[in-house]
Amino acid sequence: MPNFEQSTAAAVLTFVKSHFVQCLLALFVLSVLYSRYRPGLAGIPGPTLAKWTKLWRLHDVYKCQSHQTAIRLHQKHGPLVRIAPNVISVGDPKEIKTIYGLTGGYTKSAFYPIQSISWQKKPQMNLFSTRDPVYHREQKKKVAGAYSLTSLLESEAAVDSCTQLLTSRLDEWAATGKPVDLGEWLQYYAFDVVGEVTFAKKLGFLNMGGDVDGMMTTISGILDYASLCGQVPEMHPFLLGNPLFPILLPAMETWNAVLTFTLKAINSRTSIKRNGELELTDGGEKDMLSRWAATKNKDPLKMGTRDIVVHLSTNVFAGSDTTAIALRAAIYFLIKNPDKMRKTVDEIDAADKEGKLSHPISYKESITHLPYTGAVLKEAMRLHPSVGLLMERHVPPQGAEICGKYIPGGTIVGINPWVLQHDPNVYDDPESFIPERWLTSDAEKLVQMEASFIAFGAGSRTCVGKNISLMEMAKIVPQLLRRYSIELADPKSEWKTSNRWFVQQSGLVCVLRER
Repeated sequence: MPNFEQSTAAAVLTFVKSHFVQCLLALFVLSVLYSRYRPGLAGIPGPTLAKWTKLWRLHDVYKCQSHQTAIRLHQKHGPLVRIAPNVISVGDPKEIKTIYGLTGGYTKSAFYPIQSISWQKKPQMNLFSTRDPVYHREQKKKVAGAYSLTSLLESEAAVDSCTQLLTSRLDEWAATGKPVDLGEWLQYYAFDVVGEVTFAKKLGFLNMGGDVDGMMTTISGILDYASLCGQVPEMHPFLLGNPLFPILLPAMETWNAVLTFTLKAINSRTSIKRNGELELTDGGEKDMLSRWAATKNKDPLKMGTRDIVVHLSTNVFAGSDTTAIALRAAIYFLIKNPDKMRKTVDEIDAADKEGKLSHPISYKESITHLPYTGAVLKEAMRLHPSVGLLMERHVPPQGAEICGKYIPGGTIVGINPWVLQHDPNVYDDPESFIPERWLTSDAEKLVQMEASFIAFGAGSRTCVGKNISLMEMAKIVPQLLRRYSIELADPKSEWKTSNRWFVQQSGLVCVLRER
């Protein structure tokens, strides 16, 4: 019997050697066929090419409009759409708890680690990029307190200084009547607010009126790379994720302007010693650097230098784009809907005349006395959420039932906020800007709408910086509308959007006039 097995193995080996190319081709064909007719996924509808290869999705993301593609696909095919051989887009709000719930066991996909910094010659996972739920939970415990609204409001005076600087710069444009790219200035404002909250210092964007140290360019490049490579993440180890690069090219870390600026900001307050440790005397400041350095001084095992550098750089990377996108959306949709603009301004003016608003407007005043303005902000984030790609998760090994269909373990599933927040079954006339829906809908409808609103993510991985954005928006939008009348330089023009993970807008070129 052993001789028979040995002779059979020898015959197979001889055949493979003599038909090597043919065997490789056969394996490739079998692999493609398996991907296409993968058990449990074969019957899920979607673009024909997407069922065969992930290159369909790569091309769709490359065109920068995949958020619109996602809406159209779900309108055509229903709640489940197959957008790659092993990727299912889910369009049912009832599955939010299933996919993003605390106990579901759905872990992040390989899309996320691509968006981590390289420091000390190795990738450093942050709250956003890590796939390890235990690591995420441990890290979040260390920093969550600094992101609470109570903690952030302790820095409100610093945020007000950014507001005053922004309006002083915009006054220069209002005085001349020349068109200004308000979208750019809103991003500068968001960057400087992040600087105050994070380092107790502005990052310099408002003063310069431009990109500081190439940070905006760097972030744009990272998002471009991550959104595209994230569709074929197995290529990352051969590209920028090559583990040899940091060793062979140690200067590579200086290419990341966000990390470089973070280290510079740290060194302006303290320094990282030769032993790699950060030391900062507790002066009672309320910014995140001070809070976390104080924690490290008391208990180095609870908060290390690596933790501080990673979390601070994440703030700089992620803290401006999403807020700026929401601010642009609010201003743009108000301009395009003059009746909503009048209603918003009337509310602000009435509260101002009654002495309910200070200069600048405080967060508490805004949420207490300006309910319609709050609805405007919410509707802007609904109509134009910042995230425009799938928030990917792996189905647990045992598989799961999603939208009444068994999905095998290991399948990538996720929800695109644009799909849920443009669903006509949830939002009446979903393509229209209707802030009133958040104020006049009955309780049942409001619960339904809130359940589909995932502009900040969902579950345990909800954006940790959510309160920073909400505070900024509630303060700066009514402040700008109280001070200026804002119109598009070309009333007939439309903005342009580009989806590179975040759906950025361009073309918010306005004429400002002091009121």
